[in-house]
Order: sequence, then structure tokens, then C-alpha cells
Amino acid sequence: MTDAHPLTLFDEIGGYETFAKIVHEFYRGVRTDPVLSPMYPQEDFDGAEERLTMFLVQYWGGPNTYSQKRGHPRLILRHRAFHVNPEARDRWLAHMRHAMDVVQLAPIHEATLWDYLHRSAFALVNTFDPTPQNTPPTPAADAPRAASAPEAAPTAEATS
Repeated sequence: MTDAHPLTLFDEIGGYETFAKIVHEFYRGVRTDPVLSPMYPQEDFDGAEERLTMFLVQYWGGPNTYSQKRGHPRLILRHRAFHVNPEARDRWLAHMRHAMDVVQLAPIHEATLWDYLHRSAFALVNTFDPTPQNTPPTPAADAPRAASAPEAAPTAEATS
């Protein structure tokens, strides 16, 4: 650590590889989840994994590749098209909890990252309607981008 460049959570937990492992393990569960899986075009899971990894890496102090490739994260706007009810939120959190447990971060890092993910998941709930049954996947991960002013961040910003 230098005065000019203090260590970030990205550095402290092992950089890109650690975030990639968390996200990969997370998507292993999402791919087979009956509520979450239909929200993704089946041919785009690898893309979703890449986008979430880039986002988390950037958010926690790594390279800003996410913004270079995709622009402002716009967390709420990018998730508006999806049916994110409390059931979807809780399933998302369960898969993320499992992924974080697999990686076994130091307690302070685990608590910091989990707090952020937990708050972000709650901020993304956009409906209290029951989960639709047998619905086709929502359109690709590039949810509409608003030309208007940027939205307020729910807690900071996260996800693909």
C-alpha cells in the first residue's frame, strides 16, 4: 500500500480471480433456479456472468472495464424489465450467499461485501406480484438505456 494508492477490497480479497469465482459459483445456482433462470436468455448466461464480474470488480476498486464497455451501471434501470419480487430477491441472495461461502473470505471482507449485496438486492425489488409461471425469458441483458438524467443509485450500484 502506498499513500497514493491505498488497497481496495478488490486488492484485499484477491482481485479479479476472487470476484470471478464468486460470480461463477453464483450463476451455477441461478442457471437451474426455476424463478431466476427464466429471466435470462439461456444463450446469455456467460454474458451475464461476465457483466456481473466486471461490475463487481469495478465497484470494489478494480479496473473500470464495466463502464468502458457498458457505460454507467444504472442498476435500477437495467433491472426494471425483470420481475424482481421478494421471492426472486431471496433466491438471488441465497445463491449469492452460497457463492460467498464457497470462496470463504475473511470475516471483515465477507461482511462488507454481503452488506452491499444484501442492500442492493432489496433495492431492486420492483413488484410484489407473485412470480409468473412458465413465462419466456426477459429480453437480453441490455435493458433499455435512458437518455434522460442518470437515476439515483439504490445503495451504490451492482450487477450486470
